[in-house]
This record gives sequence, C-alpha cells and structure tokens, in this order.
Amino acid sequence: MIRLTDEPIRIDDLMSATADPAAGATVVFVGMTRDNNEGRSVERLEYEAYPGMAEKELERIAEEASQRWPIARVAIVHRTGVVPIGEASVAIAASSGHRGDAFDAARFTIDRLKEVVPIWKKEFFEGGAVWIGDQKGEEGVWKNEGGDAPSE
Repeated sequence: MIRLTDEPIRIDDLMSATADPAAGATVVFVGMTRDNNEGRSVERLEYEAYPGMAEKELERIAEEASQRWPIARVAIVHRTGVVPIGEASVAIAASSGHRGDAFDAARFTIDRLKEVVPIWKKEFFEGGAVWIGDQKGEEGVWKNEGGDAPSE
C-alpha cells in the first residue's frame, strides 16, 4: 500500500496491508500535526504533493527498504491538503519476522521520505504561514508567504 490521500489516515488499513503470517512484528510510525513549532502556536498544516512523482518515490523507498532488511511488507500513506491538529499527516507500517528489522525499515522509510519525496508542508499560525523543510533532509523554513510550493 503506497498512497497519497486527502482523507484521514486509517491505521487499521496499514495493519491489514502489512499483515503476513511470517511476520512476528509490525512497527507503525505515525507523524501527527502538533499545535506548536519553534515557539509558534500552529493552527493547521497543509500539504501539497506532485502526485505521480511522489508515489513513484514512495514505491522506490519501499523497494529499497525491502532490499536492505528482511521485511515482509511496507505500507506508506501521506496526507495532502489540510491536516488539523491531532490528526496523522503520515503513517508507515513495516512488518518482519523480527522487531529490529521492522523498526529499522520503518525509520529508514520516514527519514528517506522526508529527504526525497516531493511533498511540501505549509504551517499556518497566528499572523502568517511558512513552508517548512525541504527534500534534502535539512531542516529549514521557506519564507514563501505567497502560497506557492517551493521550487528548486
């Protein structure tokens, strides 16, 4: 299961997608929209994506995780559009015969997703909005108040 969606993420769907009789462990990572960042009170996040390219990159990441660890299955779901406080922005599940491989694969998957997948996050707070981060794994803020996704 590799999916972008503008609907709330259902963890049960990821668990079903990664179920395997050979798996003794399933690790689920859920990235949530929090109410604060860098001293600002966050009102909401909005995500934009380049769908065709984003899904291809997510598939490549899942394939690389499968090659690096003996995992049974990987599922990745990322929200687009408005994600309110307290809701999941991204969820990853990895199943394997052993917990260590499942943990390692899930960690690799979220870290790599943040580095290369063309999904952009805009943070809205009282008095403004900023684009957060980039696809090179570096923390940063785009001071682009105009609403357009950043270009590189």
